[in-house]
Amino acid sequence: MKKQNSFLLALFISVMTLQAQNKKELDKKELDKKSIKDMCGCFEVTFNFAETFNYSKDSLYKPSPNEVSSGLEWAEIITDEDNKIVIQHLLQVGNPAEPMIVKHWRQDWLYENTDFYSYNADNTWEFIKLPAAKVKGQWTQKVFQVDDSPRYEGSGSWVHVDGKNYWENTSNAPLPRREYTTRSDYNLTVRGNRVEITEFGWVHDQDNEKVIREAGKEDVILAKEKGYNTYVKVEDSRCAVAAKWWKDNGEKWSLVRDKWNRVYAKNKDLSLEEKVDNKPLYKFLFDEEKYTNKKSIDKVIDSFIK
Repeated sequence: MKKQNSFLLALFISVMTLQAQNKKELDKKELDKKSIKDMCGCFEVTFNFAETFNYSKDSLYKPSPNEVSSGLEWAEIITDEDNKIVIQHLLQVGNPAEPMIVKHWRQDWLYENTDFYSYNADNTWEFIKLPAAKVKGQWTQKVFQVDDSPRYEGSGSWVHVDGKNYWENTSNAPLPRREYTTRSDYNLTVRGNRVEITEFGWVHDQDNEKVIREAGKEDVILAKEKGYNTYVKVEDSRCAVAAKWWKDNGEKWSLVRDKWNRVYAKNKDLSLEEKVDNKPLYKFLFDEEKYTNKKSIDKVIDSFIK
């Protein structure tokens, strides 16, 4: 009888411990989701980039000039599920009375995701599948270009400690848009990303490396760069024009996402053309009259897939 009681007591303690652990993980996950959703709304955004160190052996090397730009950014949740949150960003710039809306980047957050497209220079992405144990409790941030083609992605744990809420990861990425039309001396950016929720909104803090990658050779770091982008929360009404634009155009871009999702679901390495008929993909898709249905959207995206 004593052995049976001991066994029942041990079983009870084990069950209670497991329940407590599950509750802790659930509470942590809810904190994670709140932090992700805190990146939504209307923000005054400032983008700051400065090249900090260079390692070029060329005495005529010229570092990139410091870049500072700003505007209003509307970030809207377009998918809100237990293990997936999708946020679409729109830039609202120009005359406040008649602002111009630019479809900006998109970020998908996936819980315990195992499927990745890792950038491998020269407009190619390598498909990688990680074991589930390696991403347990983690969130993947998948970042997409303005035309919803891939950009970079990586997994990490949200940290909630000492009043701070942040997520960190290092990922391979293409050259930023501000550089790839002006620089050809490197072909890969290794991005050190830190997303931190603050009292005023949130910050995207970056420590980046500009890398030369050639097949069969070790990567060469050409220079390092600091990025510090601040998102200061303002009244949503200031982004009303952007919110309306998305309401009017969101259906078209859901067709674009659906097409890309079918491409990604093949779980194969991906290589894309930079231009077709001397135009990048976003210039085709930003045509608000021609590319409006599934057939035309599928066709133009297929034309960029090698």
